[in-house]
Amino acid sequence: MSVFDKEDLSVIKIGDLNQYSRQINLIVRVISKTEVREVITRNDETKHNVCEALVADDTGAVYLTLWDDLVEEIQEDQVISITNGYMNTFKSSMRLNIGRYGSWEPLEEATFDEVNLENNISARQVEYSGRRSSGYGSRRRY
Repeated sequence: MSVFDKEDLSVIKIGDLNQYSRQINLIVRVISKTEVREVITRNDETKHNVCEALVADDTGAVYLTLWDDLVEEIQEDQVISITNGYMNTFKSSMRLNIGRYGSWEPLEEATFDEVNLENNISARQVEYSGRRSSGYGSRRRY
């Protein structure tokens, strides 16, 4: 049984995502993974392993950022469902993230036959405008 059998979840396609997409539920195939690199966070200076997985469905492809345990758990050619993911911008490129409030699970098969690698939305350059704010109580960064 898939997480998407629940009536309250709607599945979106990669081709419909934008840099502000939130609460993303989708099914993708993992095409490839980059080399794992070690990064140190600015907040608490802890070390983390990170890599990017190119994931795709029948409408497009996007890079999924994998942190720590997910680096080893998610494998190439695996079909996975992602629940409550979100998009962000890294170096002017859109990235899909599972995050601390999202989850994933492996699936036996995809809901699509072919993947579309031609429409790689991470290849599009986007302008990062920072956090969207209502203007009230926000701070300027100089």
